[in-house]
Amino acid sequence: MRSFFLQLYESKVSIFILSISILISSCKHYERIAYFKDSSDSSLPEAIQTHAFKSPLIKPDDVLTITIQTIDNEVTSLLNSGTSSTGIGGNVPVLGSATTGQASNGYLVDREGRVELPFVGRVKIAGLSTEDAKEEIRKQVDKYFNEPVINVRFANYKITVLGEVARPSSYIIPNEKVNVFDALGLAGDMTIYGRRENVLLIRDSLTYKKLIRLDLNSKYVITSPYFYLEPNDVIYVEPTDSKVATTDAYRNREIALYSAGLSILLIVVSRILFK
Repeated sequence: MRSFFLQLYESKVSIFILSISILISSCKHYERIAYFKDSSDSSLPEAIQTHAFKSPLIKPDDVLTITIQTIDNEVTSLLNSGTSSTGIGGNVPVLGSATTGQASNGYLVDREGRVELPFVGRVKIAGLSTEDAKEEIRKQVDKYFNEPVINVRFANYKITVLGEVARPSSYIIPNEKVNVFDALGLAGDMTIYGRRENVLLIRDSLTYKKLIRLDLNSKYVITSPYFYLEPNDVIYVEPTDSKVATTDAYRNREIALYSAGLSILLIVVSRILFK
């Protein structure tokens, strides 16, 4: 009888200790929260060479904003009116920023890498940067109009941020030079449960997807060739192990309270029986 109660007591105490351990392990390790954790805390500036930025190249299915201006306002209006609202290579509607819900118009790059412009016809620009595409379009427009002013920009420069961030969503980027921290800033930054040392970048190509891991705790992330993003990149912030424990925090607390109550009761009973 005595050994039975002793074994029961020991088992309950073990449950109590295990419950307390669960609660302790659910606490967030705050030292993991800081970006650039290995940077110097000196007041002197620290210079680190970033990886060279390369302008993204235009690919089939990209949507571009193309404007052509001439000295004749009527001609300019006609040139920018578009050829179609639905046709391949024509002026097509594009979903705007996830934060604004606005829409814009753009020219769809067809499967052959061409866009179809009013009066000018089809111009191949796939594989070019927007700056090079502007010059290629200028060559074609120069055949018909004097001194045109050309502007080419991505209308669907979309970055998707998922996982442990404040506002997971897809975002239309207004400029081409954007890095991983810019994207996280648009998404409201990571929560305290995001794994900063193991952020996943998913980069799309025409035939495959590339998976890249980035350590945002390290200052040398800015030297990575993947520090600057490209259109259609996806950033996924994984949750830490403590996120699961935090999600079940109420259940863990109840277990701990019940275990503590049972342990106290068993201690009282054991003292009475084992006097």
